Amino acid sequence: MKNFVYNGLPARVIFGAGTLSTLAGVVSDLGCRRALLLSTAVQSEQLHPLRQLLGPAAVGAFTEAAMHTPVEVSERAVFMARAVQADCVIALGGGSTIGLAKAIALRTDLPQIVVPTTYAGSEMTPILGQTEGGRKTTQRTLKVLPEAVIYDVDLTLSLPPAISATSGLNAIAHAVEGLYAKDGNPIVSLMAEEGIRALAHALPGVIDDPGNRSARSDALYGAWLCGAVLGTAGMALHHKLCHTLGGSFDLPHAETHSVILPHATHYNAAAAPEAMDRLARALRVTGDPAGALFDLGARLGAPSSLRALGLSESSLPRAADLAAENPYWNPRPVERDAILALLRAAWSGERPAGDHGPHYAGRPA
Repeated sequence: MKNFVYNGLPARVIFGAGTLSTLAGVVSDLGCRRALLLSTAVQSEQLHPLRQLLGPAAVGAFTEAAMHTPVEVSERAVFMARAVQADCVIALGGGSTIGLAKAIALRTDLPQIVVPTTYAGSEMTPILGQTEGGRKTTQRTLKVLPEAVIYDVDLTLSLPPAISATSGLNAIAHAVEGLYAKDGNPIVSLMAEEGIRALAHALPGVIDDPGNRSARSDALYGAWLCGAVLGTAGMALHHKLCHTLGGSFDLPHAETHSVILPHATHYNAAAAPEAMDRLARALRVTGDPAGALFDLGARLGAPSSLRALGLSESSLPRAADLAAENPYWNPRPVERDAILALLRAAWSGERPAGDHGPHYAGRPA
């Protein structure tokens, strides 16, 4: 076995059903007494149980969390946190609200407690992506790693099937990149393979029966593992493309991950054969894991094309230019024309071919 370094991240995880009931105790354990609650406007009503559990310790609520964590929204939230003298923040929701909590922590060092209601997995990472001036940038720092995460399966039972599908595929994307990450290691690969396996086989059950507690539990478990992979291993082409498309073209976060995942996997397949073997094993398929990811998305009813997300075909060359600028490390070289070919296939909703070759040979704009 090759030498490797594994850095465990110092986050406390509480997992199960009915675990939201531990919230007040978690706040107390952190030595906090004044919590600012965070959500999107759509989820603001779901903060009521948190207020009941916390009583006077809930000193305010900021319900403007937005996709891609716009800097101007974060600054308003920081102003409110200071105005109510919060000594911690509690985020209820998915990636948008969790990103806001991280942005506040970056600027104030306030402790974070996260209560995920989707499968995005960002609660397990020390990564913050922020959007300003039409560009999305990311940074990795332990300042934004939540101190505590409360996974409550009960809170996912009302998650609509469409969001369950795309947030689950988003989580799988974290683990797929972890399988071939530059700083990957055997521990990360174990978590990635198990996380993909759990989600890929739980999500169809969630879609068929949203109230299936067993499937919901397995999906949330898989999301936790996939998020932990992203937290300990680097990002590559898939995330670069999604950050470009989200930050510069305002495409929806989870849906963009769902569309790009099979195409980025196919792009890297020949350069990462061991990762593809693990991925195929996790998906329980033989041969073509990129195609299997495309088929999984179709089975779940997830969007399959950038065109369906509202991206114009004329935007593809600029997206390729942006993605090729300052690329993240990737097992296969990031070449502008090959990236444009990938984006064209993703725009049209084309199923990746199984040969890893001519499909993304690259062609000029």
